[in-house]
Amino acid sequence: MSHQDKDCRSIRFNAEFLKQSLHWLLSQVNWSSIAFRLDCSWTPLYLTATALLWAWSDEQTLQERLFAARRLAKHIYQPQREFATTWQAFNKMLVRWTSPLVAVIQAALRQRMQETLAGLWTVHDFIVFGVDGSRVDVPRTTSHEAVNAPGRNAKGRKSKRNRRKKPRTKAHNKKATVPQIWLTLLWHAGTGLPWAWRTGPTGSSEREHWMQMLAELPDAALITGDAGFVGYEYMKAVIDSGRELLIRVGSNVRLLRKLGWARESAGTVYLWPDYAVQKGQPPLVLRLVVLQGAKHPIYLVTTVPAKRLSDSQVGDVYRRRWGIELYFRHLKQTFQRRKLRSHCAENAHVELEWSLLGLWCMVLYAQAEQTKHGLQPQQLSVAEILRAFRRMMRDYLHPIERNRSLSALLRRALKDMYKRRSKASRNYARKKNPDPPAGPPEILTATRAQIRDAQELRAAA
Repeated sequence: MSHQDKDCRSIRFNAEFLKQSLHWLLSQVNWSSIAFRLDCSWTPLYLTATALLWAWSDEQTLQERLFAARRLAKHIYQPQREFATTWQAFNKMLVRWTSPLVAVIQAALRQRMQETLAGLWTVHDFIVFGVDGSRVDVPRTTSHEAVNAPGRNAKGRKSKRNRRKKPRTKAHNKKATVPQIWLTLLWHAGTGLPWAWRTGPTGSSEREHWMQMLAELPDAALITGDAGFVGYEYMKAVIDSGRELLIRVGSNVRLLRKLGWARESAGTVYLWPDYAVQKGQPPLVLRLVVLQGAKHPIYLVTTVPAKRLSDSQVGDVYRRRWGIELYFRHLKQTFQRRKLRSHCAENAHVELEWSLLGLWCMVLYAQAEQTKHGLQPQQLSVAEILRAFRRMMRDYLHPIERNRSLSALLRRALKDMYKRRSKASRNYARKKNPDPPAGPPEILTATRAQIRDAQELRAAA
């Protein structure tokens, strides 16, 4: 014979890269708290890997995504027993086990972030987290109308929390009635990756979600948020936990000067609403920082003294918080989760949980690959990361091509350096009535009665 057939077993396929990525992401997960029935064909590892592949898939329907993910997981792991073959069986397992699985996977991913991205762990010597909320659309079904539609009071009217103060058009009124899932996200500013999240029906309180996630933050973390997170009880809970705050304030906030509660400097202010005075609760000692924005001044309050964080560093930390808005855009637009596909409310929350976890895993793995080769993870392109993973999934039976491995594709998944022109000249509809900027907070000099109340409270303590 003029040639000799090659042994197929010596050929490496693209599926190996997906197996390596899943092993890296899940090898530190502690599965001890997860126990399936003995006759269950799934294991925690197999179910998690299949669910991640299901979230990564770009098939049009949830069932088609499962078909692609199950086939790929079966090829990668070659289990002794067949996975559950039906969508109903897979979905039933996810509904039952998503919460405990997400909890242990989050713990493993957080550890990976600290180990692999140690150079991005702190910003100005603080572990900085942004917090914000967003809405995710769901189909208008009976299930979603019952669970995720705007809440109503005893008279059948929409609660004020779920209603715009001044609806401007019929489109706004119509949109306000659409069932949606409220997502509150804690986002690590150094790495640009999520840390924790809570979901609920539209109209959920993002500040209550924030308090639920407070215990999951590292000690001495610095939390930054917009004006929606101002509130005496919430800010006091953060301060009492030993963590720091950096919050934007607006005209709905009243601050006091010269109360005499603490040693004061030029920027010292106090948050001490009347109901806190009546309950005998202490004032919150804050530092006011005023920055000049693009068009209007920005008023920020923080618990960090100037000797630890200068005014310019305060501005840098708050500007980094805007990265959470970009992450929401990646999730909803680039990852195409603006509207979920599940018609059942319970299934939609599962779909959103694994979508958040799937995007986190892909971006974290890409950042680790880029850091390994001396690249800056801040320049990565989420769209290119998605294309790289989905190419491996689509061509998982193809032999490995030179310079086309998953690692090589992720190293090249960078934003382009093209300088774009101003968007002002683009031909698309403009927002007619933009929301007015947040005005300055009300800053008052403490009265004699307030100073006397503070002194009496200090003496009683």
